[in-house]
Amino acid sequence: MSALHLEHLFHPDNAREYTSGITEAIRLLVDQLATLEGPTTGISAELAAKPVAEVDLDDPLLDSGAALAEVSRLWLEDAVWFHDPSYAAHLNCPVVIPSLVGELLIAAVNTSMDTFDQSVGGTFMERRLIDWTAARAGYPEATRDGIFTSGGSQSNLQALLLARGEAERRGVPLDRLRFLTSEDSHFSIAKSARLLGMGDAAAIAIPTDADRRMDVVALRAALDDCVVDGLVPAAVVATAGTTDFGVIDPLHAIADACQDFNVWFHVDAAYGGGLLASPRYRHLLDGIERSSSITIDYHKTWFQPVSSSALLVRDLATMQHASWYADYLNPRESTSPNQVDKSLQTTRRFDALKLWLTLRTMGADQIGGYLESVIDLAREVYDILDAQPDIEVVAPSQLSTVVFRYRDPHLDEEALGDLNRRIRAEMWSGGRGVVAATKVDGRQFLKLTLLNPKASVQDVLELIEQVRALGLSLGPVIPEVAR
Repeated sequence: MSALHLEHLFHPDNAREYTSGITEAIRLLVDQLATLEGPTTGISAELAAKPVAEVDLDDPLLDSGAALAEVSRLWLEDAVWFHDPSYAAHLNCPVVIPSLVGELLIAAVNTSMDTFDQSVGGTFMERRLIDWTAARAGYPEATRDGIFTSGGSQSNLQALLLARGEAERRGVPLDRLRFLTSEDSHFSIAKSARLLGMGDAAAIAIPTDADRRMDVVALRAALDDCVVDGLVPAAVVATAGTTDFGVIDPLHAIADACQDFNVWFHVDAAYGGGLLASPRYRHLLDGIERSSSITIDYHKTWFQPVSSSALLVRDLATMQHASWYADYLNPRESTSPNQVDKSLQTTRRFDALKLWLTLRTMGADQIGGYLESVIDLAREVYDILDAQPDIEVVAPSQLSTVVFRYRDPHLDEEALGDLNRRIRAEMWSGGRGVVAATKVDGRQFLKLTLLNPKASVQDVLELIEQVRALGLSLGPVIPEVAR
């Protein structure tokens, strides 16, 4: 057996080694930042996979510098950089520096948030942040609660678990329960129905109106149909910031319907939750205070590193449906404030520290101001593109997305969709810019997701110029007289 090299442990005896390792990693990162010329190198999946597969993990390098150099070659040199203004694809935000300081502390101390005797003050800091966020959402002080999670999908899953638990508590059989949500809602709603043992048919998609928001008339009709068919609506899920269109469902009207039918009202505000910190646009979430539960992704519009999400609930008693007690961890008779009592996860990072340091360093208004700036950017870009004959736009966003595509009147729908797919692929492989793709009513479109407060209108229009140039070069050759 080889000798144990204990200098690798994080320990007071090894403070010098720790400082050296962290400093070396920071230097590598900063040096890499200095070489960047775009959001990505555009590497293909095949080229990225090959050198990773060639690494022999049973043959260590035994040198931290060599290991970091290998990591740089395998990942960092080809990483996607969300801080670059030419990145405008998915809901990935550039992150604020106070949160990165938090990440350093979180990783080193390695606090686990499941029980008080592993987290101590962290327990109360997390609870304070949950209470603070729930207060901004308008939940009553006496009953509100919640828990940090790994992301919006987990937050949505737990919310629907609680909704299912409330329905089952009333004696409703599982096979009669239904979740109702917009056809533009996040896929995790339908997936949650499957994970909760209810099957795919339990998720009912409600049509959207001309503004891509949930059609409340159709929702009420679907609720009526459930009753007529002997089914029981367990939850209605509104979306505050759809992934593609960045629109917010009519929260007050949906709350009225849920109240009339005695249904759990969940708001998936994974995207739009940052509006809770916005001085100018908080009103877009009016009605959220009437919900039963809310999903918030701090790692989207609060500019935090992944992972950092939360589930908020109006009534802390409903959290019992996620509770489980183990004698070796959190016995039922324990008087300690154990967070695992209301979490789907057991071992869980102290992700709340990142948000804590952000708020204490910057303040909520600064975070809200960042979000406001990208909302304003998206609105200005939409108006500009709407006036351009070779660009087609869809449904103005209430948040920070712009759904669009290059348009060529000489192409039919199939050819136009193929052209826009090729435009996106060429942009990626060229490393000049990253945009997303989606489909609208079966038609292929592109999408800008604008989450960078440093991005300007000119930065975004330069992306559009890339799209236009590629559309002209990749499209059919049309005789000048035909044009």
